[in-house]
Amino acid sequence: MSAGKENEEGSLREKLVFTQETEEDAILNLSLRPSKVNDFVGQKAVVDNVLIAIAAANRRKEPLEHVLFSGPPGLGKTTLAHIIAGEMGTKITATSGPAIERAGDLIGILTNLGEGDILFIDEIHRLSKVVEEFLYPAMENYQIDFTIDKGPYAKTIKFNLKHFTLIGATTRSGLLSAPMRGRFGMLYTLDFYSPEELVQIVKRSSKILKIGLDKDSASEISRRARGTPRIANRLLRRVRDYAEVKNDGKVDAQTVGKALAMLGIDEIGLDTLDRKVLRAVIETYKGGPVGIESLAATLNEEPDTISDVVEPFLLKIGFLKRTPRGREATDSACAHMKVPPKNESRKELF
Repeated sequence: MSAGKENEEGSLREKLVFTQETEEDAILNLSLRPSKVNDFVGQKAVVDNVLIAIAAANRRKEPLEHVLFSGPPGLGKTTLAHIIAGEMGTKITATSGPAIERAGDLIGILTNLGEGDILFIDEIHRLSKVVEEFLYPAMENYQIDFTIDKGPYAKTIKFNLKHFTLIGATTRSGLLSAPMRGRFGMLYTLDFYSPEELVQIVKRSSKILKIGLDKDSASEISRRARGTPRIANRLLRRVRDYAEVKNDGKVDAQTVGKALAMLGIDEIGLDTLDRKVLRAVIETYKGGPVGIESLAATLNEEPDTISDVVEPFLLKIGFLKRTPRGREATDSACAHMKVPPKNESRKELF
């Protein structure tokens, strides 16, 4: 394969599953994002627990306890935060961990929160240590201490905050410190969606986007969406583009198959980078085990991209497994890649 073609295929990854959305994707996702709990599909156990907590807080006329959502990108953490704000009838202020560089950046946000308001921090594991420690008394006692002046004239001022609710979202819950995690009253992990749930999401999105979508087309998109609503909606939009250009706007199962094949999405939702990762583990490292740093160096990718974006789904479908010595490809992965299993070359250490 030529280098140009490899670069072209590699760029598809950014369009489909990269966690940083383009401005166009962000606007479209906002329009497709459910604003009411009745429109939210999936994550039933999480939603049921959240609704009970909201109902109890409303009966006691108290703010909701702090909530932490964790899980891979695109599963609905931000959507749930906005739904909670709607159910509580309060204002939500949204920001992200990397956007808060200094403790001073947080003071203005916290002091402007009203009673029961929600502060949503996406990628909360990326808060700096200083900012994180500044949040502790705010979360626990609803107070912040900040220092004015310097040297012998320095004074510490204690400021009382309104009782607010912090909702944090993270794709790397293991990177959260124990003190931060311990200050959340509710911790929920979002899991991948079933194809049946994704069909409901795709059908709802198709109505909003005014796309004529039959059951077979919705099922085909859902089957290749890696269990992720965000990817399902992106694939739906790409199929719409393809249908408008190649099939007079008509969407059927055959059109969906051609559109997704052009994007490099195979029958179970793996794309170019997924296959590159599997091929490297199976062929270059004889099926594994291989460390994440070595794998990333081989593929010329960032370790975070592999561990955050690629691995969760491959682990979920049983194509990769983590061992104390590194990542290993399973026989299922070898069968999918049409490569003989390398089991005979692996020797377990005891």
